[in-house]
Amino acid sequence: MSTTPVPPALPVTFRPGHTRVILLTAGVAIFLTISGVAMLLEQLGPAERASFVVTGALIFWVLARLARVKVVADESGVTVVNIAGSRRLEWAEIVQVNLRPGDPWVFLNLSDGTSLPALGIQPGLAKQRAIADAQALRALAEARAAAHPVEGDG
Repeated sequence: MSTTPVPPALPVTFRPGHTRVILLTAGVAIFLTISGVAMLLEQLGPAERASFVVTGALIFWVLARLARVKVVADESGVTVVNIAGSRRLEWAEIVQVNLRPGDPWVFLNLSDGTSLPALGIQPGLAKQRAIADAQALRALAEARAAAHPVEGDG
């Protein structure tokens, strides 16, 4: 009997749901608080008030960037969206999907010998979900590798 999980239907998006909600909620709350303080402090001039609002907006932007992380798998490959950017991978490029105990997120070992962090699957607030997501992505990668072996292997 095989212990390999059945791969999920494609397309599928993996993202840290609880973390995303917390970051976006905190971003809105911080922006509104800083902007509200700027409007309530009568001794501030227009430029100072604007600097408060800009600071609140910058904090919100940073938290929104942190909240945008995800891993999207479809028929042709995987798109990893991290804080600073995104990268598109073909299934054949993914050699292994790793989430070891203590890892902050999944790491994808790639055919070029490098490793790519996939922040969209992270065990921070939902460890069991992250483990299940990592297993699902691993099952997808293994199923695609078996269906489309890399040319030149052998």
